[in-house]
Amino acid sequence: MIERTLFNADHEAFRDSFRRFVEKEITPFHEGWEEQGYVDRAVWRAAGENGFLCMTMPEEYGGAGADKLYSVAQMEEIARAGVSGIGFGLHSEIVAPYILHYGTEAQKKKYLQLLATGEMVGAIAMSEPAAGSDLQGVKSTAIKQADGSYLLNGSKTFITNGWHADLVIVVAKTDPAAGAKGTSLLLVEQGMPGFSKGKRLKKLGMKAQDTSELFFDNVKVPAENLLGGEAFQGRGFICLMEQLPWERLQIAIGAVAAAQAAIDWTVQYVKDRKVFGQAVGSYQNTRYTLAELQTEVQVARVFVDKCCELVNIDKLDTATASMAKYWCSDLQCKVMDECVQLHGGYGYMWEYPITRAYADARVQRIYGGTNEIMKEVISRGMGLGGR
Repeated sequence: MIERTLFNADHEAFRDSFRRFVEKEITPFHEGWEEQGYVDRAVWRAAGENGFLCMTMPEEYGGAGADKLYSVAQMEEIARAGVSGIGFGLHSEIVAPYILHYGTEAQKKKYLQLLATGEMVGAIAMSEPAAGSDLQGVKSTAIKQADGSYLLNGSKTFITNGWHADLVIVVAKTDPAAGAKGTSLLLVEQGMPGFSKGKRLKKLGMKAQDTSELFFDNVKVPAENLLGGEAFQGRGFICLMEQLPWERLQIAIGAVAAAQAAIDWTVQYVKDRKVFGQAVGSYQNTRYTLAELQTEVQVARVFVDKCCELVNIDKLDTATASMAKYWCSDLQCKVMDECVQLHGGYGYMWEYPITRAYADARVQRIYGGTNEIMKEVISRGMGLGGR
């Protein structure tokens, strides 16, 4: 195996610390959280108290001023442990960076500290019943009123961290006639009149993740809650596009780590499980299948590690991030399917980690932009325009 050079000793010390946190505060309770459909709110506060939220935010806003590789290590540990209900990555590395990069100074001071402590849980609301990967098709509107506030109307669906969310970055049209150029981002807080949460959605996998519907019925959003202030009105689509490479790479990071975990579980299983008087792992089909999977995951890891190096210095382009997202999530699903097969009937039993991992993996090819959209992005980067 190729030795990884991505992390230094400090990154690995952080990884060990977070792994112990997962083993103590998350893994023993995750099955119960799957049954209830959400993780306990206390785990967010515990993560904040231990410095495991918003690590990359500057110290002046409650973070540790760490580089993104600390977050990469955290994402890998969550995927390795199969604790898919934990939405720390979206909270710390999608929601918080939007506020850091585009927010006004007042917005940064108001929200980032609360996100870092876990007092607030963050979500971002892009997808709608009729607009998923097609962000230009968003129907939610936020019309500016005479007093400078915005009247927000619309609904969102498939929102990660939605049920727990105290702060939601909402994608809405402030100028519906202007298309993408009329899109803005608004900071909507729990408790604003007219903002309500629907049922937690029952999903194929990620059963402990509090994915929810959100509804906005004449929500009066103060002018100071337009992300970035008036200068960023109508610039929401540009902000979304700028952040997508890192968001998509996060999916690839989790995919490779989850795939490696599945291989590790399966190798142990086929060593222990005996059929016809010998270990399943002694059969050529088993050995060759796992050899092929391990090779592909190794190749994917080298590619993703290079992407992580690039994103850490803000040089990861959209097409390359799209390659990582599409390739690694496809590979993850392939690995899970083959590993379930090697587990035989037990691979279909929910108490086995591989079964949960199989169910959790499928959405990776859908969210963050479907893999078909990724191929469209890649082909356009090659100068191949579609219709």
